[in-house]
Amino acid sequence: MESLFGLFTFLLLVGGSSAHLNLYLNLQEVTRLLGISAELYYVRDGQINDYALDFIVPVAANVRDITFTWESLEGRPLPYTIDILTSDREVLPKPTMNITYAGEIPEKTQTFAIQMRCTGLRAAEVEVKIVISVTLNRATKEKMELVFRRKKICLMEEIVDNELETDPLLLETAIQPQNGLITLIVGGVLALVLVSILIVIAYCARGPVKRQNHGQPMRTSSFQRIPASPPSIAPSMYMSPSVIVPMHNEANSLPRKVSPKYQNQTDDFHNRISDITVERCRVRLSNLIQEGTYGRVYKGTYSDNEQVIVKTVAQHASQMQVSLLLQEGMSLYGASHPSIVAVLGISIDDHSNPFVLYPGGENSRNLKLFLQDPACARAVTTIQIVLMSSQLSSALQHLHSHGVVHKDIAARNCIIDDQLRVKLSDSSLSRDLFPGDYNCLGDSENRPIKWMSLEALQKKQFTEASDVWAFGVLMWELCTAAKQPYAEVDPFEMEHYIKDGYRLAQPFNCPDELFTIMAYCWPLSPIERPSFSQLQICLNDFYTQITRYV
Repeated sequence: MESLFGLFTFLLLVGGSSAHLNLYLNLQEVTRLLGISAELYYVRDGQINDYALDFIVPVAANVRDITFTWESLEGRPLPYTIDILTSDREVLPKPTMNITYAGEIPEKTQTFAIQMRCTGLRAAEVEVKIVISVTLNRATKEKMELVFRRKKICLMEEIVDNELETDPLLLETAIQPQNGLITLIVGGVLALVLVSILIVIAYCARGPVKRQNHGQPMRTSSFQRIPASPPSIAPSMYMSPSVIVPMHNEANSLPRKVSPKYQNQTDDFHNRISDITVERCRVRLSNLIQEGTYGRVYKGTYSDNEQVIVKTVAQHASQMQVSLLLQEGMSLYGASHPSIVAVLGISIDDHSNPFVLYPGGENSRNLKLFLQDPACARAVTTIQIVLMSSQLSSALQHLHSHGVVHKDIAARNCIIDDQLRVKLSDSSLSRDLFPGDYNCLGDSENRPIKWMSLEALQKKQFTEASDVWAFGVLMWELCTAAKQPYAEVDPFEMEHYIKDGYRLAQPFNCPDELFTIMAYCWPLSPIERPSFSQLQICLNDFYTQITRYV
């Protein structure tokens, strides 16, 4: 059962108040619970990881105790009190400890255990709240409170008789086993759930293979959180990634040969521009919707009736910036897909102030800006996030089928309309319009560091697999109202964090199934990442699952 609930969130210490202690799960405990070699810090060198404390961590049915390790850094013991609450004491009585509920945190490292023994009365998920209050200053009575939340999985008839005899607390609340028929029914339901999960594991692990049923992909109704791989340093605010059974073959992780339809991307750049040059007088600008240091984005019309988005540069833009606008604006030239925004036209009549046209409805807007608008973000449901992800996955599957690698997949490079339909766009002007998303690592090149895979960071190796990695970050943006990924990590440290196994944590209110699909995008090895056709199947399956109940 541990494997069913065991995708644990590993978190980096973010800036918080000083706590004058260390508090963590030691190497042996993490190995016992998760099978990985790492330590999980909640407070490290006095810095509280507030981010970590927000997560409700599941405790598997076969795990009956958890241990913490702590030590005072004050040069003296620190007084503490501990209170433990459960949401259903009939199923899970108040857990016991091998230390007192009030005492002092020692100067030397100490490990204490909290026992969580279920009564076996019925199956349930019981919320456990562990509150540790530490007196930091005896004179001023300054206190600090840490709250740990767990969700204990309890099964029926879990406790055997000898356990009840030796544990008075459990003996008080234990009740005679229920009717055998009820036990049989509940056991059958649990077995059915387990079988469904195992089917999904086998399905997602083996990748796309030919199946019966007239070639249709097998549909599943549930997903499983995937086990974690061992990082080599202390964890960060990001979860340890999953070791995923390879879903690619090696050939799929390399760029494909560009098909004839897209072959003009490697032809003479000026020839491509001449094919779609439009007359400047036929374009009317209506209103400015986005502005950077030198880049401008306008709403407008083309030939008096077609709604367009116009990207251009200011008069003071350098020749290099003008060239980037044109080159990146042409990167998806020739793409024909309902979820791709390809260039519609281009004008270079005024060489110092060229512009690029894109099709765009009256209410189209940048996806990242849309998500960052609180009123808009509140209107986005999980179902709509899955639909958006599916649309973008389909667009990237189309590009990859023609050998085209995007290289900069992110919410900032998508647009959304009033029907919440999203489309993938190129990255022209993004460095200027979203400067906080790009960083220079001393190589005179601004890159979207926190959206990039390790091979892209280290070797500037962009493939279909690196696009998959970035797509996982894009899905994370959709679930977090376009928060900055790895916000607390220095860009120069990103390579280190990725190499040692740390990934973005599960967003609040993000279903486990959706987060599992994200996590599939982030294996360290490119050949272990799924293709977009596989991601599309998983997204469609999850969409089918959640719409059954809506």
